Amino acid sequence: MRNEGGDPALRAPNSALRILGIDPGSRVTGYGLIEVQGSRNRCVAQGVFKLSGDPLEQRLLQLLTGLRALIDEHRPVEVAMEQVFVKRNVASALVLGQARGAALCAVAEAGLPLHEYAPASIKLAIAGSGRAEKPQVQRMVKVLLNLAALPVEDAADALACALCHAQGRTLKLQTQRILQGAR
Repeated sequence: MRNEGGDPALRAPNSALRILGIDPGSRVTGYGLIEVQGSRNRCVAQGVFKLSGDPLEQRLLQLLTGLRALIDEHRPVEVAMEQVFVKRNVASALVLGQARGAALCAVAEAGLPLHEYAPASIKLAIAGSGRAEKPQVQRMVKVLLNLAALPVEDAADALACALCHAQGRTLKLQTQRILQGAR
């Protein structure tokens, strides 16, 4: 599947734009799809891919297949993904990197532009602190998207990533308009 939405930057300012957020993991990968229209954000879909206890290569295939189906069904125009954060366990980081690789393949196959964000940047944009805890992020995502219930942690992280991208994207477009007007 190829992206047929055209260049998202050339869309009319008030047209709806779908952004898929992905929080990759080798056992659980969160996803959140938001629709942005002007200053309004709406949750279209959210959830997690729970990858079975099969060997890693089978879990990666499950993730790739699941993301392909999600992209085909909801037709996002842009993707925001959390970057790998390595704290102490290098082996875990390598496995996480492989899960990111499967997600990257799904994104590339669909021809979608990818935007990556550090976990601290996402937390800062959503909760006001780069050191926000997961429950804080969940609550803020619930409020920002006017959800009926708290999203599960991994879905909340993916939605937060999509919201972070939407905020940065809006600021960039506003700056471009101001600079063009100053010429």
